Amino acid sequence: MKIRDKIIELLGREGDLSVKEMVDRLDVTKQAIHIAINQLLSENLVDKFGKAPKTIYRLSGTSEKIVVDSEKIESSKLEFLRKEFLVITETGKMLEGIDAFAHWCRQRKLPLEKTISEFIATKEKYKVYYTAEGIINGKEKLLNTKGYNEIFLDEVYYLDFYAIERFGKTRLGTLLHYAKQGQNKMLMKMLVTESKNRLDVVIKKGRFDAVGFVPPTIRREVQLMKYLETHLKINLPKINVRKISGIIPVPQKSLNKLEERIRNATNTFAVNSPEKYNHVLLIDDAVGSGSTLNQIAAKLKQKGVAKKITGLAIVGSFKGFDVITDV
Repeated sequence: MKIRDKIIELLGREGDLSVKEMVDRLDVTKQAIHIAINQLLSENLVDKFGKAPKTIYRLSGTSEKIVVDSEKIESSKLEFLRKEFLVITETGKMLEGIDAFAHWCRQRKLPLEKTISEFIATKEKYKVYYTAEGIINGKEKLLNTKGYNEIFLDEVYYLDFYAIERFGKTRLGTLLHYAKQGQNKMLMKMLVTESKNRLDVVIKKGRFDAVGFVPPTIRREVQLMKYLETHLKINLPKINVRKISGIIPVPQKSLNKLEERIRNATNTFAVNSPEKYNHVLLIDDAVGSGSTLNQIAAKLKQKGVAKKITGLAIVGSFKGFDVITDV
C-alpha cells in the first residue's frame, strides 16, 4: 500500500493528525509524509489546519468534494468566474472560479449552469457604475447622503463594490473581509496584487503630491491598513494620520448611525504634517458611510495641509453610503 493510501486510511480511522503523529504511526520518514501530504492536498483529498508547529491534517469534508464537468460550460464563462468569483468555505478553504461557484450553488441548492448565466448578467448590469479606468466614482452618492453638514472630499473612488445583490461579497470584498478579520497575510498579498494596477491608474491620473493612510481602529496583531501602506509601495510623501481615543476605544464598525460615525471620526482622528500639499490621496480599506475619509479630509483642510483631497477605498457600499459593519 502506498504511503498516501496509508495516510488516508489512518486519517479516516483516527481523525485529526499532525505530521509527527503520522510518522510515529506509519514508521516512515518525515520527508515521505510531507511528499504524500502535498499530493493529497493538491488533489483536495486532505485539508490543512493551523500554522507550524501546530499544523494538523484531516480528510476533506464531503461538502466540499464537488465534481464539476467543466467541459459542458463555455470557456468564456469559466474565465469570467476565474476573474470574478472567490469563496472562503466554512472550514477556511479558499475556492476560486468554477469550483467556488459550484460550492456556492450547492449550498443554496441552485442549478449551476443557469445560475452562472444569472451571475454574469448581474455583473454586466453593474458595469454602468464603473469609469473607463475600471473604478467607481462615489462622489455623487456622498453628496446625496443625508447627515453631512459639509463635504470636504473633492473626489472619492473605490475599486469595486463590497457586495452586490443576491450574490453577496465580490471577489475583492471577500478577500478584504477575510484578510482583515483573519489577519491573513496570504489574502492580504492577494488583495494588494489584485488592487495594484487600478490603484496605479488612479495615482497617475490624479497627479498627487502626498498620500495618507487611514489608521486601524481595532488592535490586531496583523493590521491590514499597515500591510497596505507597506506593500502598495506608493512613491509619495506620507502624511501622518493618527487614531486617538478615550479610555474606551470605539471602532467605527460598532456604530450604526451616520451621525455617530461622523462624531467618532471627528473626535478620534488627528493629522500632523509640517508640509503643505496641493493634492492628497487618502486611502482606506472600505468606504461604508464615508464619514472617516470625509472627517479626516476636514482636518487636513482645516490645518492647511492639503488644498484638494481624493479619497480612495479598495471596496465601497453599493446602496448609497450605508454603514458597513463587518469590516
